[in-house]
Amino acid sequence: MKLVIAIFVTIAFAVGATVGIARAAPQPEECDVPQSLLESGDTELMRAQNEVKNKHRLDISVVGTGSSALTGPEGVRIAYPARLEEALKQRLAGTEVRVTPHVQSRETTANMAAGLAKILADDKPSLVIWQAGTADALSGVEPEEFHSSLDEGVDKIQAAGADVILMNMQYSPRTESMLDVSTYADVMRIVAQAHDAVLFDRLAIMRNWNDAGTFDLYAATKEYDMARRVHDCIGRALASQIISAAHLDAVRMQTTR
Repeated sequence: MKLVIAIFVTIAFAVGATVGIARAAPQPEECDVPQSLLESGDTELMRAQNEVKNKHRLDISVVGTGSSALTGPEGVRIAYPARLEEALKQRLAGTEVRVTPHVQSRETTANMAAGLAKILADDKPSLVIWQAGTADALSGVEPEEFHSSLDEGVDKIQAAGADVILMNMQYSPRTESMLDVSTYADVMRIVAQAHDAVLFDRLAIMRNWNDAGTFDLYAATKEYDMARRVHDCIGRALASQIISAAHLDAVRMQTTR
């Protein structure tokens, strides 16, 4: 198990922790996501919608582990929380957008849930994006315990008056046969449905990019700009899902009339 963890950390987290040669960011069409992977069903981000409609602002907190951050001097600026903020600002002209990341490498879901109260009190977000699952899989946390911690955390977020997007783990073709994360991904889908929360299926989105040849995630450790490009695309995909689930295009049209 220690060998599997070491390999997984080296490879799977390379997409979330490697920064290298700067190249032009991929154009939107280069990392399109099938609409079916961004649909929220009947779940709507009404608290986020109301904040945009009534206050002309959108406050988002991102809670996550190492794959939500990038190292290096420009790491914060080019990780997906910052790219999400930039994408929303571009698409929601006239709306003040703030995305605040709270990232702790290899933090289990139970530990993150314990720290949510302070984050919610400090940030007062209308939307929380909670990235979880990877550290639990690596640590061998039982799925039942993972489920319980996720339930507890989502309850806290919604009780504080915020919408929830659950983001699952990254996809790595090199490690999927060594570490099965599907059970944890299934738990996240079940919890999202039970709490009327939105699921951002990063696992399926990145698998789609790999299969389509958009990114060669098998060779991620050799592509020095891979992390930045993937994070940029994740940020834009998240922005699209938020705008759709909160019906923000319609809200923006109403407020500009």
